[in-house]
Amino acid sequence: MRASSMCLVFGLVLMMAWTSEAQPYGPAVPQNCCFNFIDFQIPTAKIVSAVKTNSHCPVPGIVVTTPRTTFCVKPDEAWIKSYREKHPS
Repeated sequence: MRASSMCLVFGLVLMMAWTSEAQPYGPAVPQNCCFNFIDFQIPTAKIVSAVKTNSHCPVPGIVVTTPRTTFCVKPDEAWIKSYREKHPS
């Protein structure tokens, strides 16, 4: 009786582990998300690229790359809207 109970418990544990929907890692966060935004305009001559962040990012933003660094800009800023209309990605 004791051996059959142990086999039943072992079988149930094995089945739970095999059918588990738990993932070892949380949901993937895109690499280029914006969390801090600049509050100044970047001269358009200095902009190398301006790319919208992934839709899975918690906050929408535009990643602006210059020859030296990258910045995050709020997508509703008038100057970045104008730049993106003239330079579609």
